[in-house]
Amino acid sequence: MIIKATDLTTQFGDRVIHDGLNFHVNEAEIYGLLGGSGTGKSTLMKTMIYLKEPSAGKVEMLGRDLWSLDEAARQEMKLACSVMFQFGALYTSMNVLENIYILLKEYSGMSERSMREIAMFWLQKVGLNENVALQYPSELSGGMKKRVAMARALVLSPKILFLDEPNSGLDPSSARAFDELVVELRDTLGVTVVMVTHDIDSICTILDRFLILQDKKIAFEGTFEQLMQMPENPLEELLKTRKNGGK
Repeated sequence: MIIKATDLTTQFGDRVIHDGLNFHVNEAEIYGLLGGSGTGKSTLMKTMIYLKEPSAGKVEMLGRDLWSLDEAARQEMKLACSVMFQFGALYTSMNVLENIYILLKEYSGMSERSMREIAMFWLQKVGLNENVALQYPSELSGGMKKRVAMARALVLSPKILFLDEPNSGLDPSSARAFDELVVELRDTLGVTVVMVTHDIDSICTILDRFLILQDKKIAFEGTFEQLMQMPENPLEELLKTRKNGGK
């Protein structure tokens, strides 16, 4: 396994979000973080990317206790992971190519030419034409922005890729195309994907395994097929929440 959480508890002040969670993520799988509104899906992801320190328990990643590492080791761990945020978080003042190679500029010490070549490779890897390279985020569709953000997240060749609601804001066709991209990248690169999602089609088709958060606990962890065999299905409550407008 590449990620393991043991007795993980998170809270904001006196408010407990997660109470003693135990779960694991296998190498090179697509793993989902599911749950209704307010169950702490994004908070859980934040404990794995150094944005929210747990109040108890631990998270092991790549065999190391994430929150006990010194600053140098933390930086090394951060570079082994990457995040694609919900709405892409592209820099509006930079063109597509600059957005993609900004991490190379900060961490690699490569020449400008080399950075541009690598950025162009990843641009094409996520299914965009090189003609897009000099455009700015304001000129792109929602689906294209997501792909540029994905290229930026992959430019340092991370071992673990975190996706926060990757299909949010996309029409059904674009969402399915993005799902296909995620699977293709996992299959070709061997990257482990951890994604927060509420997209039912993604849950049914591309997740290898997932957990469902409910009442501060994990109501389920496993495959979609295993979930369907349960007499009481936690996903039914999630679906009900989504139909009532929950996030």
